[in-house]
Amino acid sequence: MDKKLDPSRDDLPLVANTSHILVKHYVLDLDVDFESQVIEGTIVLFLESGNRFKKRSSSTEVACPSESNEACKFRMPEPCQIPVTNTKTFSSKIGYNDFVICGKGEKDTSGKDGNHDNQEQASGISSSKYCCDTGNHGSEEFLLVLDCCDLSVLKVEEVDVAAVPGIEKFTRSPKLRNQIVHELMALPADRWREQLDYYARCSQAPGCGELLFDTDTWSLQIRKTGAQTATDFPHAIRIQYRTKPQGRSVTWTSDQSGRPCVYTVGSPINNRALFPCQEPPVAMSTWQATVRAAASFVVLMSGENSAKPTQLQEDYSSWHYYVTMPMPASTFTIAVGSWTEMKPEICSSNDVATERSFSPSEADFRYIGVCGHMEYPCRFQKASATTQKIIPHRVFAPACLKGACQETLLPLIPPCLSAAHSVLGTHPFSRLDILIVPANFSSLGMASPHIVFLSQSTLTGMSQLCGTRLCHEIAHAWFGLAIGARDWTEEWLSEGFATHLEDVFWAKAQQLAPHEAREQQELRACLRWRRLQDEVQNSPEEMQVLRPNKEKTGHVSDSGSSVIRHGLNPEKVFMQVHYLKGYFLLRFLAKRLGEDTYFSFLRKFVHTFHGQLILSQDFLQMLLENIPEEKRPELSVGNIFRDWLESSGIPQPLQRERQALAECGLAQQVSAEVSAGDAVHAFPFLPPRAVGPALHPWRGARDRRRRRATTVAKWVRVNRRPRKRKRKDREEVFEKLLPDQLVLLLEHLLEQKTVTPRTLQSLERIYRLSEQDAEVRHRWCELIVKHKYTKAYRDVERFLQEDQAMGIYLYGELMLSEDPRQQHLARRCFELSREQMDKSSAEVVAEMLF
Repeated sequence: MDKKLDPSRDDLPLVANTSHILVKHYVLDLDVDFESQVIEGTIVLFLESGNRFKKRSSSTEVACPSESNEACKFRMPEPCQIPVTNTKTFSSKIGYNDFVICGKGEKDTSGKDGNHDNQEQASGISSSKYCCDTGNHGSEEFLLVLDCCDLSVLKVEEVDVAAVPGIEKFTRSPKLRNQIVHELMALPADRWREQLDYYARCSQAPGCGELLFDTDTWSLQIRKTGAQTATDFPHAIRIQYRTKPQGRSVTWTSDQSGRPCVYTVGSPINNRALFPCQEPPVAMSTWQATVRAAASFVVLMSGENSAKPTQLQEDYSSWHYYVTMPMPASTFTIAVGSWTEMKPEICSSNDVATERSFSPSEADFRYIGVCGHMEYPCRFQKASATTQKIIPHRVFAPACLKGACQETLLPLIPPCLSAAHSVLGTHPFSRLDILIVPANFSSLGMASPHIVFLSQSTLTGMSQLCGTRLCHEIAHAWFGLAIGARDWTEEWLSEGFATHLEDVFWAKAQQLAPHEAREQQELRACLRWRRLQDEVQNSPEEMQVLRPNKEKTGHVSDSGSSVIRHGLNPEKVFMQVHYLKGYFLLRFLAKRLGEDTYFSFLRKFVHTFHGQLILSQDFLQMLLENIPEEKRPELSVGNIFRDWLESSGIPQPLQRERQALAECGLAQQVSAEVSAGDAVHAFPFLPPRAVGPALHPWRGARDRRRRRATTVAKWVRVNRRPRKRKRKDREEVFEKLLPDQLVLLLEHLLEQKTVTPRTLQSLERIYRLSEQDAEVRHRWCELIVKHKYTKAYRDVERFLQEDQAMGIYLYGELMLSEDPRQQHLARRCFELSREQMDKSSAEVVAEMLF
């Protein structure tokens, strides 16, 4: 465990010994202090030893210890607010009902050279002595190993759950604390309120003995003298700890209004620098958390309840959230800031969930039967949830973005949620918060249980980028959260599905006719094809493989530990290969099977595997078993592994599809027009048109196709004309284009060796490029940089400051130009944003600049 990994290049270790013992529930009790940039408090872990695990059959030899075949035959109770905070109790000791104001002053810089402080050193545990095998050592003690990094652990103790009043009803032997915990965890799902209440009570119980502990770079190791097995080890322990300002799981920054905030950033190390936990995905757990902060702040979190603040003394508030659906600890998310709720308009009658009869084509939306996951209050078994097209939702953002949210985001949420329901059925989660995060967010979006983060870049331009990204994150509710990858190297099972589904959801949200939806999706496929080509040409081959562990995928060591290949490589954060190759695989399968057959199967797959973890073969085997023989010639799990998942580069089936794209009617039309204009490359290009209402931008385009298909050729002609022209020369007439069309147009122009300043000026004026969405403006900035169009350098500066999620590549272009003015621009922008920039992004940019 003491192996020193290069944090910028090596694989990510998952060291928790999940094969021996599992965390089944977390109770967090935390204080957020913005002056010291520290989150401090306690976390209570409720554990289950390995001999109680109920294994299920799987497509591989490695069983998933966190899942069972127990069925959930119950109805989901309505969410309730569980009272957990006693506003009258204050003391210097942190407790579940207690409130403590963190010490003010300098930022916490203790333990910079590791996690060892005085208390930790006093434990006297040798890490190397226990790192090889943490099971039964005979005469040695059992060691609980948790994933932990950048935390100061202050104290670890066993919790005396037997001291909780009323707890005796859970066991005939009230003095057997582990038996009490087991009986509490075994309560049926319809008693979830009672279960959460007793978890809270137990977390407040007094300690009954400190435990020895030690930390190293990646783990917290805990033992109890005399406890030689996981069964003997305490099943309820409390850890007192504090985060460090430089911890990599959260970022302390300022929002767009200049007010302080902190949020989880989707770090490569996940949440281990926020709280000690079991990171491997098989460690499925529930949680509840109480978080205190100054009354001016709003606390948002992964939780089933829409929490409201409880006022405490001295202008502080307490917020409580809970989750009853077991999920990996990596999905836990928190954001604390001066967020303002953007109230949506009152829902129409169409938005209200009502019982209705189903037509035959809709019959598979109502799943009859039991669930295959471990027992929890499952929405798929609740009749009203199966028909709820639009779940309750809230939008939060800094006050300065209120207008943009109301204009762009709020109108899109109901149709996007409804579209997702029409494709996949029951929403896995009962509600949704959406937060516009600060400018330093390194992605366009991130989905977690009950909450989605969106970049401010999605709010500019028209609705296209915001709508597609919202649909992408909504899709993760099914693929990535309700159904997760058992091996994190199979990232395509989350991102490939979300990328494929975003197009389907977005077309339905716009209420497009089938032929219009196909046109839109073909254009987006063309754009993704170009991105995939760039990706495979400019990335290491070993990072282009979707199933890098091959036949060892899903395998772990005897203790449950494993390693995520390239998990700490900063370049991986910016790669899209799992999105793109996964998308093209699913698109290939949907076309081969027929979309009706494919999506009917997908709904069945969701009903079968929600609440569980999967490997690629689980999806592929079920797919092939559920389609007619005549629709699957040459399709086998082995062939798909070979062609799509276990090879680098562009899969051969996709190479053949490229040719088919080029031969479609639209492509031939455009090829003829572009060739006539001496353009460099022919490419499928959809008809440009004047943009209509936000949700119906494709209406009425087909009848003007021929007149507008020559856009690229027109711009090539404009660019080649001499500066002085005769008056009789015909002026080109340009139409407004859809955002995706603009992206494709600009990509074609980027292939031109020279584009004159006059042409660039005309482009900006005709298409108002500086007002378009971030995808379009990114290509526009590339053109500016490539052709040194100094009049528009202000657009590049703005992009690097306001669209940090997409600006990394621009820094590289500015430096590669070897133009002193452009390099000065890059360094100046970086210095202005460096302190607030995402750490991984800042490291990559710094390597480019210095």
